[in-house]
Amino acid sequence: MNTIDDYIATLAPMQQEVAQIMRELIQTAAPQATETIAYSMPAFQQNGNVLVYFAPAKAHLGFYPTPAPIVAFAEQLRGYKTSKGAIQLPYDQPLPVQLIKAIVAYRIKEINA
Repeated sequence: MNTIDDYIATLAPMQQEVAQIMRELIQTAAPQATETIAYSMPAFQQNGNVLVYFAPAKAHLGFYPTPAPIVAFAEQLRGYKTSKGAIQLPYDQPLPVQLIKAIVAYRIKEINA
């Protein structure tokens, strides 16, 4: 798989829908970023650095913004399962649009700093 389109085409229909919504959210939040595949996942790069990754799993969408935003947004992420570099966004809940955009904005500032 070389593109996010190729990646999304391999997913189950519900996962395709969620992945496409996530892709569009990230594109909106990071209009200068370029799409790529990294670690076999859709990713967005800016200035040569990966901003965020995402990947559908069985029961959730994995969102991988790197560790710093998970610490910075710990309060807003309390309702989600997180690990050092990952956030699990369950399919049975709407995507937290404003939180995702804020995390992407945080990553852009981090990379540009």
